[in-house]
Amino acid sequence: MTEPAHALLSASGSKRWLSCPPSARLEETYPDKETAAAREGTLAHAIGEFYLKYYLKHNHTNIALPKQFKNQELYNKAMLDYVFEYVEMCIEKINTALSIDKTAYIAIEEKIDYSEWAKEGFGTGDLVIITDKYVEIVDLKYGKGVAVSAIDNTQMQMYALGIISNFGFMYDFDTIQMTIFQPRNGGISSQEKSVKDLIKWGENIVKPTAELAYDGIGEFNAGKWCLFCRASLRCKKYSEYCLSIAKYDFIDPEFMSDGEMADALNRIEPLIHYAKQIKDYALSEALQGRTWPGYKLVEGKSSRKYSDIDAVIGRLQKANIDSSDFMKEPELKSITELTKLLGKKTFSILLDDLITKISGKPTLVDIDDPRPEYNSPENDFEILD
Repeated sequence: MTEPAHALLSASGSKRWLSCPPSARLEETYPDKETAAAREGTLAHAIGEFYLKYYLKHNHTNIALPKQFKNQELYNKAMLDYVFEYVEMCIEKINTALSIDKTAYIAIEEKIDYSEWAKEGFGTGDLVIITDKYVEIVDLKYGKGVAVSAIDNTQMQMYALGIISNFGFMYDFDTIQMTIFQPRNGGISSQEKSVKDLIKWGENIVKPTAELAYDGIGEFNAGKWCLFCRASLRCKKYSEYCLSIAKYDFIDPEFMSDGEMADALNRIEPLIHYAKQIKDYALSEALQGRTWPGYKLVEGKSSRKYSDIDAVIGRLQKANIDSSDFMKEPELKSITELTKLLGKKTFSILLDDLITKISGKPTLVDIDDPRPEYNSPENDFEILD
């Protein structure tokens, strides 16, 4: 679940501010725009929280998902399936802990305060398990774009420091297990670290760097941690880092040294992300009326969607079409797939009235593009992220 308020020295942003201390304050000057991916992650976490808290109270998860979740725009059956993988893994870990220690502390969406090492720092642990023998912190990552590993993961280690600070005097644990579950990219990743090593990291690395970050001072340093920094588009250091790949002057990869290849590979993802940021910014400004020489706004490619999936399934069943042909578990096949299966004429007769056409979103293209310029009312643009 997202943190209840944005800590300046957040756990989720710790890799960034530990690597580039002044970025913490610099980010404050830029708006935090919630993306569709972030909203999707928030919903997935809320579903996981619902089922885990229900399990702790009733010792089972045999309950239908409430409409408050199903009615969300970003909800789909696949999300429920993925989240249930996470829920089942958590339940297994909970039961294992309770079999070892009947008084084990189990918390779902626990606020973790690590301000002993980073001023005003806190975050939220999706699942926290504390026994006298060990501690485990579990974090759900629903995103599929970037694989996240638990190995030396600073977010998880910040949580671990918070657990040590808040529970170390009550429990006699020596190690902390940190687990990340990312069902759509990478699966399960875990690492165990000793309390001794975590405290050493907190004292020698986190505490002095956090002081710099809180005061907005220190050296700017660009790297992969810049990918989700709100200030990256206007950061000269990040621009130099991304564009420095040009020093290879389009050398044939076959003639690169191993070091050059490794360096180029390390900068490709930030370069792609940087290019996308530029495009997104240019589009956003164009939607506000700004014009860019040589470019114009046009309507993007339109799409189609089912207006009522249950009605589509019922229509297909009534036409005696085998469900194994039109279902692609756990969902209905796409409009394109069904069109190929039924043929355009049959598809049109059976389902045309159950298909909704969605206008394409505005996009910025070269002035020579043959499509007409986009002239929709300004408030139509609000649907864009």
